Amino acid sequence: MTSLWTKLPRTIFKVPVRYLNLLEYQSKHLLKQSGVAIQDFCIIDTEGNNGLNAFNAEEYVIKAQILAGGRGKGSFDNGFKGGVHITKNRGEIENIVNKMLGHRLITKQTPKDGIAVTKVMIANSVNIVRETYLSIIMDRQKNGPVVIASPAGGVDIETVAEQTPHLIKTVPVDIVEGITDAKAADIADFLEFKGNFRDKAIEEIKKLWKLFLVVDATQLEINPFAETDRAVIAVDAKLNFDDNAKFRQERVFTMGDLSEEDPREVEASKYNLNYIGMHGNIGCLVNGAGLAMATMDIIKLNGGEPANFLDVGGGVNEKQVSAAFQILTKDKNVRAILVNVFGGIVNCATIANGIVQSCKSSKLTIPLIVRLEGTNVNEARKIINNSGLPIQTASNLDDAAMKAVNSIS
Repeated sequence: MTSLWTKLPRTIFKVPVRYLNLLEYQSKHLLKQSGVAIQDFCIIDTEGNNGLNAFNAEEYVIKAQILAGGRGKGSFDNGFKGGVHITKNRGEIENIVNKMLGHRLITKQTPKDGIAVTKVMIANSVNIVRETYLSIIMDRQKNGPVVIASPAGGVDIETVAEQTPHLIKTVPVDIVEGITDAKAADIADFLEFKGNFRDKAIEEIKKLWKLFLVVDATQLEINPFAETDRAVIAVDAKLNFDDNAKFRQERVFTMGDLSEEDPREVEASKYNLNYIGMHGNIGCLVNGAGLAMATMDIIKLNGGEPANFLDVGGGVNEKQVSAAFQILTKDKNVRAILVNVFGGIVNCATIANGIVQSCKSSKLTIPLIVRLEGTNVNEARKIINNSGLPIQTASNLDDAAMKAVNSIS
């Protein structure tokens, strides 16, 4: 999401939307449950679970499980090369796995110090004859789901789109009509499946569409969507899910691996707060995503750097306000806090009580600037003024941002 406040300097903040991401093996569990053809696999993890004891194959694919791409070309902090290995020697598996588990894998998509590997997937290797690419995503410009297909699979799809755009096909899908036999056949033909494999591809495409709907996915990416010597299978899978569907997808959301998430975001989600950490030093507590974006922009306009995006929402209560303050004050980079609340649905007095209680319980030592407007604002101001706390109030947003920036300069 990009700021729409066009009159402000174009230092545009990109605030990511938090989606549930599953590890590859978890996505494959969902594919298997929907009847999609995949490789058989098992998991070995740092908690002592070893599915290899009951798993056999002629050739094994060993894949480190992290939420990042480029694993095959990555390297570990212990010097071991490659997060993906293939072997026919069962005796080599333990040695390879031990060099992955508990170590940090570094790829072009991870932080510089990599991501710790706590799970390794062992899959049955398949004889891939041809690799294609298939994904289904929700596209705002098309106002619905879109299939993206390419006969050039198994590689970075962005590179394919840039260098050979004619190898990319985009197919809008009517959410009610879905992927019909004719549409699936058209996609299969573009992917260059022939004969019996064409029929198999059509069926797999329809199954993938059904899964996309059933689990409320925002993205379902299969790369490669492969033709083997005997079948069409999803070799590698990635699924993303919209947080708004959590209430009806509890089974899926309990699968989420929080070990790679920002602990502040994890904590915020427990209280239904929308928090995303940034790299500045002015903590923000705001109600409403648009107002939060404007607040960050105004801070930047006044020469400051926001430390976070934090939207407490319209139905916030004092407990949530307290939790928000705890998250902000635990960030060692935060040197001042700016509260900007417009009370439409929100009762400003609720915010004020939460602020006062949080300041007293946490013994806040950094500057706190509060700007409140709207429902019950006069009562809110009385609560703050009578608290005896060194809280600075502001008459408007620009005044609040200026005071926050000046308080740490």
